[in-house]
Amino acid sequence: MAPPAQSQRPSPSPSQPSGKGEVSDLKMQLRQLAGSRAPGTDDSKRDLYKKVISYMTIGIDVSSLFSEMVMCSATSDIVLKKMCYLYVGNYAKGNPDIALLTINFLQKDCKDEDPMIRGLALRSLCSLRVANLVEYLVGPLGLGLKDGSSYVRMVATMGVLKLYHISAATCIDADFPAMLKHLMLNDPDAQVVANCLSALQEIWSLEASQSEEASREREALLSKPVIYYFLNRMKEFSEWAQCLVLELVAKYVPSDSNEIFDMMNLLEDRLQHANGAVVLATIKLFLQLTLSMTDVHQQVYERIKAPLLTLVSSGSPEQSYAVLSHLHLLVMRAPMLFSSDYKHFYCQYNESFYVKKLKLEMLTAVANESNTYEIVTELCEYAANVDIPIARESIRAVGKIALQQYDVNAIVDRLLQFLEMEKDYVTAETLVLVKDLLRKYPQWSHDCIAVVGNISSKNVQEPKAKAALIWMLGEYAQEMQDAPYVLETLIDNWDDENSAEVRLHLLTAVMKCFLRRPPETQKALGAALAAGLADFHQDVHDRALFYYRLLQHSVSVAENVVNPPKQAVSVFADTQSSEIKDRIFDEFNSLSVVYQKPSYMFTDKEHRGAFSFSEELGNLSIGVEDSSNVVSAQIVDASDNDLLLSTSEKEENRGPSSNGSAYSAPSYGASSNHQFPAHSPQSSLAIDDLLGLGLAISSNPEPLPPSLTLNPRAVLDPSAFQQKWRQLPISVSQDYTMNPHGVAALTTPQSLLRHMQGHSIHCIASGGQAPNFKYFFFAQKAEESSTFLVECVINSSSCKAQLKIKADDESTSQAFSDLFQSALSTLGTP
Repeated sequence: MAPPAQSQRPSPSPSQPSGKGEVSDLKMQLRQLAGSRAPGTDDSKRDLYKKVISYMTIGIDVSSLFSEMVMCSATSDIVLKKMCYLYVGNYAKGNPDIALLTINFLQKDCKDEDPMIRGLALRSLCSLRVANLVEYLVGPLGLGLKDGSSYVRMVATMGVLKLYHISAATCIDADFPAMLKHLMLNDPDAQVVANCLSALQEIWSLEASQSEEASREREALLSKPVIYYFLNRMKEFSEWAQCLVLELVAKYVPSDSNEIFDMMNLLEDRLQHANGAVVLATIKLFLQLTLSMTDVHQQVYERIKAPLLTLVSSGSPEQSYAVLSHLHLLVMRAPMLFSSDYKHFYCQYNESFYVKKLKLEMLTAVANESNTYEIVTELCEYAANVDIPIARESIRAVGKIALQQYDVNAIVDRLLQFLEMEKDYVTAETLVLVKDLLRKYPQWSHDCIAVVGNISSKNVQEPKAKAALIWMLGEYAQEMQDAPYVLETLIDNWDDENSAEVRLHLLTAVMKCFLRRPPETQKALGAALAAGLADFHQDVHDRALFYYRLLQHSVSVAENVVNPPKQAVSVFADTQSSEIKDRIFDEFNSLSVVYQKPSYMFTDKEHRGAFSFSEELGNLSIGVEDSSNVVSAQIVDASDNDLLLSTSEKEENRGPSSNGSAYSAPSYGASSNHQFPAHSPQSSLAIDDLLGLGLAISSNPEPLPPSLTLNPRAVLDPSAFQQKWRQLPISVSQDYTMNPHGVAALTTPQSLLRHMQGHSIHCIASGGQAPNFKYFFFAQKAEESSTFLVECVINSSSCKAQLKIKADDESTSQAFSDLFQSALSTLGTP
């Protein structure tokens, strides 16, 4: 028989070792070259150093070569020095014992004749970050601060800051802050001065809470001589240093207006700088200096327009967006000053969506009587754009302009023309705007309703647009002849409507229509109330019950509550308060302006979301649930019937109902599969007869729990969960229809987690927002360490749950799936 063929293995890459032996070979070769002075030795060392660095870069541990690398560093080749310093800095912190071997040769290099080697050695010495070696840093740093080379002094100033973070006491005792201050005020090199300023600001800010002297020194940085010293040397600084100095000057309080003008004259040319960061820092300073001088502040706005508009039109889209965000903030604060420059905010075809969106907001803000026609004409062109998001934003912009102008004849005509374009997204956005226009300008109802009445509700699918159309059907039921019949058609499709907002508007619109045209709407109102009472969404259910009891009490009172006389809306609520806008302005030239929110809203934990939600588990923030939040599964939720009935009513109506209380609410014919409390005909006979409601009760059988015992105290580390989730295949994937009461219980964030905890199924992560929620669960079998992992995505609108189950033992996956579904079926039930 022929011998088995040898498998062909790929040859190792020259940048990857084939095994541990290659590291040993490198060690031997480095040791041979350590004491050699033969020609070409440095070239051989370079090749070996490159291999070592490449191995280190891809994560291979080459710390065993530490002593050989140090021995080979005795050379004048600066390239070898750099690679050696890189290697030493990488392994010194994790191996403080062998880091001691580097001290001698680094200290020796700190006294080298070449200033480049002196600076590199000093930087590497300070980068060791080993607390036991700080005593060896003091001497070289002291010499570096007095070195004749500006490069060495520049490295030494940052080395002092590194030393402070390793051992603050050592840094202060060696009097390094005083030496930095002397250098800052006397060094001829501008970069050294900038580094000293940066280091001193950080050191004195940290020390100010513990030392009065440090607090005084920090305040001394804001004295007039120091500020003017920096201003007079401004042109010598690099761009980074100029931004640093401008931030410092912005904290200085001038003594009078003459000093303000002197400072602004000194910095006038910075507005023409090619770097956007310098321009924005200068603008921030000018705006802050003139806040108390209204006339001058307005002149500053006029002066900074040209530099900002120039920066927007030059550079990358990202830079344009950052500058445009700051311009957007200024436009929102003083729109009249930019009203003549509206053409600069027209969108270019090749601009990104986020840039166009900001420009549309600015066009909306600067619109006034003199330029409205031109701006609206331009926006109408965008509405016909193939870019659907921009078309939507353009229509919204036209609507906003209409809401803030007095003469809206032409704008309303344009909006009504949009309804004739027969594009779904254009119709949807326009309907929402027409609703707002009618709230502010009811005198336009005749023209608007004439056009809106021709729109078929079947062609409107977006929830907000459908809600707007339904609002108009209810509000103008007398003017729209087909209103009761259109509403009746929508109620017939109640079960197919996923948006709770639409269902809420539908309830209110039917009530309004009934109060104005009772004979035509009687049947539709009865069907709507019954469907609302059977709705799983708590708000819809409560509103239907409220209307039902309101009609029981008095129809005239119901009309005063649901359809009272209304006044036109004069001003719509702003999405941001003036206080927040002022906070953003105070944080000019920062991310707050780009995010359009104060910094505390995206830096403080309480304002950030609890989870970073995404489709991949690897991008989901996972944390173990606090034991204080875990309770037994024996939870009895108060029924909404108990909450809605008064105490006396509950005592009178207490009977043998499923949840301990009974209220006189109807069930929606035979089309509903949900169980409700028994109907009391004595209390509501008249209203039931008026609405033509029938009574039918049916039950939804619950699945029997399967025979699988789980460990109630199962524990799984989040990292282990992630690893298992990536490795295990999906053994069960299926959809499950949830009980509406269970979906309604999701309004309480911890309800599902606690409920499943009671069934020995533990939640390790959750996230999402209505209507889609995602949960990750785990469970373990009681008799063995077999683990089940579950991804459960719940859509609260459709009452659907998508389950994906992974298991160590796939043979028990289906049994666990049945148990999981059984637990879900009891969620929200008493």
